[in-house]
Amino acid sequence: MHWGAFVYLNFLLLIPAMIIFFILAGINKRKKVEKFGDIALIEKLSFSKSLTKERVRKVLIVIALSFLILALARPQIGARLTMTKRYGVDIMIAIDTSSSMLAQDIKPNRIEKAKMEISSLIDKLKGDRVGILTFAGDSFMQCPLTLDYSAAKMFLSIIEPGMMPRPGTAIGDAIKTAIKGFTKKERKHKVLVLITDGEDHNTNPAEAASEAKKEGVMIYTIGIGTKKGEPIPIVDQYGKINEYKKDKSGEVVMTKLDEEMLQKIALITDGKYYHATASEFELDKIYNEISKMEKKELSSRLFTQYEDRFQYFLGIAFMLLCIEFMIGDRKKK
Repeated sequence: MHWGAFVYLNFLLLIPAMIIFFILAGINKRKKVEKFGDIALIEKLSFSKSLTKERVRKVLIVIALSFLILALARPQIGARLTMTKRYGVDIMIAIDTSSSMLAQDIKPNRIEKAKMEISSLIDKLKGDRVGILTFAGDSFMQCPLTLDYSAAKMFLSIIEPGMMPRPGTAIGDAIKTAIKGFTKKERKHKVLVLITDGEDHNTNPAEAASEAKKEGVMIYTIGIGTKKGEPIPIVDQYGKINEYKKDKSGEVVMTKLDEEMLQKIALITDGKYYHATASEFELDKIYNEISKMEKKELSSRLFTQYEDRFQYFLGIAFMLLCIEFMIGDRKKK
């Protein structure tokens, strides 16, 4: 026998506790009767009450409770083998972790907004594999393609600016690293979601996008930030802003969203560009686009499916309680 909710079996410990309670209650009742008066006289006065029926009722209550607890534990008898298959696409998410992502033209800042977007996108996925890649001056596969969404979100939670050893924003290199994360022999079922402010430092993203196109990778780009620009804050270990980044001449460096670059990357691979918004409507559009893509079989497994039989235990408990109710506690005339 298999149990669907094994933890409820712990409540069976209540059964001996109830038996002890009934015994102690009977002893206590008899002591009170003895204090009240002569026990033999009192028994004669209450001759119509049946002690046997009273004991039978208590036994029925204990047994009924036992069956109720067993029903809660969901006993499962019999099993059958079932084959399940999961279909989806491979989705690699590349997130910019350069210092410019600390800019606060989007609240609370660009990097936190990007992480919220990724988390929301993962929540929408059903059966697709997802991977996470971080990049700044270089790029790193933070989480390889997986069906374990909770693991992907765990890796996402530890991402922060400055985690990459080399400063800068190498979008082209990030695209090439993402390509390596997909299955080489396939030419479809591949999606790269690129989240960045688009400020590339001479890594030729267009050329990398063309390479991705040849490998069957469709790139969706999400722009974080504003065209107006925002100074890059320098924060201490407590997250407090001490000053703003300056160039060699002492001027405050302004970071601006390069939408043209991101639009070009998406266009080359037949993808689309979206600007990050507070309502995150762009995620719905990207997910709808992905949902329309041809799916591939990502996993299949054979598992044992057990049949619930708690109904029988519940029925027995109900029947015993009905019998207990009908017995009464008086002797037959």
